[in-house]
Amino acid sequence: MRRLNLKRRVTRRDERKGAALVEFAVIAPIFLTLVLGTVESLRAVHTTTKLSQAIREGGRLASMDWSDVLPDGTTPNEKVENDIKNFLNAAGTSTDEVEVTIKYADGPKKGQDFELGTAENYLELFEIRATIPPESSFLSGWAYGENGLSSGITFRAGHAQFTSS
Repeated sequence: MRRLNLKRRVTRRDERKGAALVEFAVIAPIFLTLVLGTVESLRAVHTTTKLSQAIREGGRLASMDWSDVLPDGTTPNEKVENDIKNFLNAAGTSTDEVEVTIKYADGPKKGQDFELGTAENYLELFEIRATIPPESSFLSGWAYGENGLSSGITFRAGHAQFTSS
């Protein structure tokens, strides 16, 4: 006759009890950090693309004959800045803290403010730059960098005429 063994036999499954929970506790924060970092990085790339597109749309006006589309009492620089902010608003980006600058792109005046409405700036290169501060970021701005997101495009001031066929 077989003897009754009251001691519980230790199996392999008993040795692994709780291992999945410990593994999850170690991996979950790393995985969550990677997911949130990816989301924030993609938002930064998407916002930079929207900034570039808005600048391109605003710069198109600066390179054309804007005399017919300029409201009374508005300078060309103000019109370009408003167009850029309106484009960003329409694309879903808050423009409360967006800073738009128009500066000389080369020559001795590089970095100084550029006035689109003056005849002496005809065919001069200028840069339109838009910047969003890092505080506007989803996760405390680490993907936006310490200076925020910034995009700039260089244009040549001109007065191309609108033509219709």
